[in-house]
Amino acid sequence: MIALRVARLSIRGVIMLLLGAVSGPATADHFIGLAGDPGLRSASVLVIDGGGRQIYARDADSVRPIASITKLMTAMVVIDSKPDFSEPISITRDDRDLVQLTGSRLHYGATLTRGQLLRLALMASENRAAMALGRTWPGGIAAFVAAMNRKAQALGMRATHFVDPAGLRVENVSTARDLALMLVAASRYPMITEASTTLRSEVSPWSDRGPLVYGNTNRLLRNQNWDISMGKTGYINEAGRCLVMRVTIEGEPVSIVLLNSFGKLTPFGDSNRLRHWMLGNS
Repeated sequence: MIALRVARLSIRGVIMLLLGAVSGPATADHFIGLAGDPGLRSASVLVIDGGGRQIYARDADSVRPIASITKLMTAMVVIDSKPDFSEPISITRDDRDLVQLTGSRLHYGATLTRGQLLRLALMASENRAAMALGRTWPGGIAAFVAAMNRKAQALGMRATHFVDPAGLRVENVSTARDLALMLVAASRYPMITEASTTLRSEVSPWSDRGPLVYGNTNRLLRNQNWDISMGKTGYINEAGRCLVMRVTIEGEPVSIVLLNSFGKLTPFGDSNRLRHWMLGNS
């Protein structure tokens, strides 16, 4: 009987570890079973507490393009390989966007360290930075994307598939439920939490020109009402506006996934509507 009890506790411990809740106190129940509806405008939504319990969901299992939310997986794969983050990497024509035709201030020949490129990919959603990280992986982009998909499967993201490191192609797909798993996993990487919540970064890609200043694409980081430990925005036409975050609300860790929002400000508006709904019902 004692052995069985220990086994059950061990299994529960593993589950809580996967949900990212073992490092803090037991989560409260005041966000479970809330009344009413937050009136969100995103097509797919999933909100879970620190114990993995669902607070709110809408169409959370539909497979959708995820745009630059992809870069969270890119960052995890890069960090897992334990590379030299001080190694300089130069931007080349191979890093340009031939799919969405987005521009970049990192012109050909711009040189930054691997660590700086990782930061810009996460905080400013710099596509050429993400592509350069994949290009310089041993074996190149194809090997890097294969590693991304292996990582997704290892995390239990069964409905997720990646085809490029930046999220430019519509074939980068997932579900809100899968992305909640990725959020929990990514939140365990200090480099990701730090970079994704950095408001401003100045870099000098050229020795004979002035610096470039980048800002974070998540405007909620500037809102004092929010306590955000990690987040990532995403956008291409096919994916709509996307936002994923790990936040703390009334002392409780919460994961928020918003996919396919119509309108540039809708993910941020939905986040505020969601927070007000949660606080008004707690």
